[in-house]
Amino acid sequence: MIYRQNFIKELTLAAVGIFAVVLAVLVSTQAVNLLGRAADGRVAVDAVAALIGFWTLGMTPLLLVLTAYISTLAVLTRFWRDSEMSVWLSCGLSLKQWLRPVLAFALPFAVLIAVMQLSVLPWAELRSREFAELLKQKQELSLVEEGEFRTLGKRNGRVYFVETFDTESGVMKNLFLREQDSKGRENVVFAKEGRFALNDHKRTLELTQGYRYSGIPGEADYNRVGFERLSLVISATPKIINPIDHRRTIPTANLIGSDNPQYRAELMWRLSLPLAALILCILAVPLSYFNPRTGHTYNILFAIGFFLIYQNGLTFLRKAVENGKIGFWAGFLPLHLLMLAAALLLLRVRSLPAQPFARMLKAALKGSKP
Repeated sequence: MIYRQNFIKELTLAAVGIFAVVLAVLVSTQAVNLLGRAADGRVAVDAVAALIGFWTLGMTPLLLVLTAYISTLAVLTRFWRDSEMSVWLSCGLSLKQWLRPVLAFALPFAVLIAVMQLSVLPWAELRSREFAELLKQKQELSLVEEGEFRTLGKRNGRVYFVETFDTESGVMKNLFLREQDSKGRENVVFAKEGRFALNDHKRTLELTQGYRYSGIPGEADYNRVGFERLSLVISATPKIINPIDHRRTIPTANLIGSDNPQYRAELMWRLSLPLAALILCILAVPLSYFNPRTGHTYNILFAIGFFLIYQNGLTFLRKAVENGKIGFWAGFLPLHLLMLAAALLLLRVRSLPAQPFARMLKAALKGSKP
């Protein structure tokens, strides 16, 4: 029918605009955050664009759910505000007849979310963690500048100087290092060569062919020790999780039938978002009700409340499944069925003749016909 074509066209245009605006806001916020961390030296400057890309890809499924929900709500609310829905109902047509075009609009979103959740995001998460691991190994190396005095690690009083630095091999030539321990003893190290390394989850500076002078400033008891190799611990890094073993990187086929509660929780989350997109679009049909005479926008507040309950409820149930408190089906089905029941009940309420909401709700629960 013509109204369905125009309705889906308007929904599509609204979805494109909403997705672009929300994505721009989220990406710009994350970019500012990462640029601030890069300015502090916590993230390599060259890695900012890649990290933004991985983060955006991970946020896309939830963003698509929001886009489908807000688009349906906004377009149908406009129909109520401009009295188009009143004309529709006065012609004897039911509000339930909007479900078919709404589902026709929401189904591609659900399919796209399912594809991303079940196949694309595990791959992207694996690449992201591998990239993060590589950054950890090269973090200190990316900060080396020849011919400049720079601080080393988080230890106070530790300064180093490099005469020449080969960016290809990571080897530093003619290196000077000064540090001071908690007892006030000063250590000065000269070495012909040095390079950063990551050994046993500790970031170290490996020095070769040099001398180490140690003592207290102002006293003549300095010790001089020559060495062929010297390893200095710069900082301890947290144990890096093997990317292949992390639950968010596991292929979906490997999650099915697993007895691991964490894997069950991950499978529940991947399957929940596509279903949530469909149910929220159905819920948007009765929640879009708007009375142009009063001008109140209480429906928007109810729509936000339902979304927060849905999202937080899924997160809570995922944690319960992950901790082994409930089974997979006990965490997966109840909230979806509850939200679907609420959507159908509100749809029946809005199909009844105009009267106080409490009376309409009571009539809908009793199964009275309009």
